[in-house]
Amino acid sequence: MDHFSTSSLITRSTNDIQQLQGFVNTMLRMIILAPFLAIGAIAFSIAQHPTLSMLLIVSIISLVVMISIIFAITLPKFQLVQKLVDRLNLVTRENLTGLRVVRAYNTQEKQAKRIDDASKESMKLNIFVNRIMSLMWPIMGLIMGMTSLAIVYLGSKYFIGIDGFDPGSMMALMQYAMRAIMAFMFITMIFVMIPRAVISAKRVLEVLEMDIEIKDPESPISLPSLMKGEIEFKDVCFQYPDAQAPVLSHINFTIQSGKTTAFIGSTGSGKSTLINLIPRFYERTCGSITIDGIDIKDMTQHDLHGLIGYVPQKGVLFSGTITDNILFGKDEFDANLMKEAAEIAQATEFIDILAETYDHQIAQGGTNVSGGQRQRLSIARAIAKKPLIYIFDDSFSALDYKTDQKLRKMLDQRVVATKLIVAQRINTIRHADQIIVLDQGSIVGNGTHEQLLKSCSVYQEIASSQLSKEELI
Repeated sequence: MDHFSTSSLITRSTNDIQQLQGFVNTMLRMIILAPFLAIGAIAFSIAQHPTLSMLLIVSIISLVVMISIIFAITLPKFQLVQKLVDRLNLVTRENLTGLRVVRAYNTQEKQAKRIDDASKESMKLNIFVNRIMSLMWPIMGLIMGMTSLAIVYLGSKYFIGIDGFDPGSMMALMQYAMRAIMAFMFITMIFVMIPRAVISAKRVLEVLEMDIEIKDPESPISLPSLMKGEIEFKDVCFQYPDAQAPVLSHINFTIQSGKTTAFIGSTGSGKSTLINLIPRFYERTCGSITIDGIDIKDMTQHDLHGLIGYVPQKGVLFSGTITDNILFGKDEFDANLMKEAAEIAQATEFIDILAETYDHQIAQGGTNVSGGQRQRLSIARAIAKKPLIYIFDDSFSALDYKTDQKLRKMLDQRVVATKLIVAQRINTIRHADQIIVLDQGSIVGNGTHEQLLKSCSVYQEIASSQLSKEELI
């Protein structure tokens, strides 16, 4: 996903696949049939009348020349057509997902023009390519007609009655000529379709053959049946590919099992990147990350992800019922587990007032629930998984202070696990067992709320912007 845009992936998995399907379903038969048909028709034509058969050879050469010209014009356009479809999908998707923002800024006309421009550009190129391609059949019809006319004219004027060449033989020769021309037409169509299919195949293979950056070890370590959930970072660095500077530099800390550790810092300080290294959504550049002394690179990703309950900032929901979303990570239905998770996540407040309660249908992307409700259902989904480690990536940001406080209290009381919380609000993390302060990719503070108020200037600055003077004392 970091290498291809969503719109490009959609085009590659739909439009390009359809191009390949069309080629396989129709053209493979022609590839086998057309050459035999062409060779047979030419051979029978020559056997019928070698001299008049030269007309057929001239016609075929003319056809190949004309099709080659069309081919030379259209081939470079095929790849551009697919790129323009990518662009149209991108612009359309942006406007559909950002519809409220577009309306709020009164940019409907501007965005409509963007879509219109992208659509027209794609349409114009498609029309141009199709017009050029549509010339093939009239050209073939013209050549077939001219060939038939020439055979009838020359045959009747110069060859009828000579060496047993009669009107029946002339009609047979015409049929062979038409079949040969038709066969070469199929062959030229194959050569036109192959480059189009090749371009689509290359685009699909770009995705399928992409090097997997994050791989399982060849000899993974089997995890013990009982794990505690202690996490340790040793001299960890991370730098995005092609970036000039590292995002994280020499990160060192230990998170005790069953404790709550919070991460705070200014925007762009590397908080989310840091915690995304734990489930290996990104691969560290240097250093080591261990869980209970086992390097995460020595585990399979399946085992590693089985230890973690991950809640992103943007609550991701899937189309289906509330039950489907809460029990997303479970193989079997468990009503008690589902209700317990919803209760801890403070989701029962709105679920219980719904007519269908847990059978309420969630729209695609969770568009029929509020941002806070999406976050609570996402948190409930992680709780229902009952993992060893919870990662909350700014997952309380859409909650009001009262709900935030109640949810964190329930987590502390009823969920025994290692918890990592990324947050921007001091009140969300002030009671954490350990708070790690990040600034420009480095740790500048580590301690409790009270300790950091005394020792860390970055934390003091954040706290003073959010808390009253009385709360800072």
